[in-house]
Amino acid sequence: MSRRYRVGIVGFGHMHVNNVASLFAKHPQVDMAACADTAPARPELRRAPYTREWNRHNVIAACGVRKDWGEDWEAMIEAERLDIVVCCTENSRHAHVVEACAAAGAAVCVEKPMAASLEDALRMARAARAAGTTMLVNWPLTWTPALHLAKELVEAGEVGRVLQIKWRAGHTGPLGPGAAHAGVDGTAAPMSGAERAATWWHQAAAGGGATLDFCSYGAMICRWFLGEAALAAMGMKANLDSQWGDADDNGAILLRFRDAIGLLEASWTTFDHGVPCGPIVFGTTGTLVVDSRDGREIVRIERGHGRSGVHEPRPLAAGRDQVPGELIHHLETGEPLHPTLDREFNLEVMAMLDAGLRSTVSGRLEPVDSPAWRTG
Repeated sequence: MSRRYRVGIVGFGHMHVNNVASLFAKHPQVDMAACADTAPARPELRRAPYTREWNRHNVIAACGVRKDWGEDWEAMIEAERLDIVVCCTENSRHAHVVEACAAAGAAVCVEKPMAASLEDALRMARAARAAGTTMLVNWPLTWTPALHLAKELVEAGEVGRVLQIKWRAGHTGPLGPGAAHAGVDGTAAPMSGAERAATWWHQAAAGGGATLDFCSYGAMICRWFLGEAALAAMGMKANLDSQWGDADDNGAILLRFRDAIGLLEASWTTFDHGVPCGPIVFGTTGTLVVDSRDGREIVRIERGHGRSGVHEPRPLAAGRDQVPGELIHHLETGEPLHPTLDREFNLEVMAMLDAGLRSTVSGRLEPVDSPAWRTG
């Protein structure tokens, strides 16, 4: 008989909890045992779709969570004997939650990015390593077949030696008027600036801001496709149209690898990009673009002079095409997680992001710290 896994949820600040929790609830070996939230630094002013309280009530109802511990998440972890914890808190709380999970012997699935800083990420890695527990970082892009195909084509040399990777991500901001999660059916009244400012997304101390939120995806892709960490980073961020909050709403990070450059762009003020967002991989013999056609994702390779080709992605392996199946497979077999979920991989991603964020303050090219000599 298949083993059952008691799963708990910590944090409803990140709207991704709705998707991640539903995926775990659908897994045949999972019991949704309990949930709890972290206490926000500021109370939210409105229970609009995809705000903290809305997320909480939606997940409990949709996923059949057995017990709600309110904001007493530490007591929940101690008492519930959980096998797996899903962490969807504000970024600044990731380290605290992972340390508590490690102490309780629970595996933990942290929603991207790994942390708000490299220091927090190192705390998480040390705790999991010392306890011998599993900690993974869930990237929604990991479950995109077109990205897997793009990685295969790059490895096969289809664009020659990679010289540059470009990534752009953006919408009108979490809970903004043009974002997919602004309202369940599109009829909810837009949130005011004051209401959005009361959410952690627009609070710098909570780890909010567009640069960390969206450039993190690009850093992950660069590390995955190039197989190495960057050497240095330059960054710039600004609050251009969200002055009711203190977090940035636009930013960019330029990564210097040994033989390549990564350009990462992030925006919370964009209604439509108008062009493919990528990733776009520029090589010595061609350019690869992750694009869409007729509502489906494709991988397009351009070779100049009108020569191009389109590749159709294949579905991912059944049972390991979303994070619950991948995590449970790892726990039961000991086989490695997909590289993008791996703890050490994500430490390097976080080191790259941390350097870029430091550069936004210093105005200088900042070195990417090697996590290896700091983890102990």
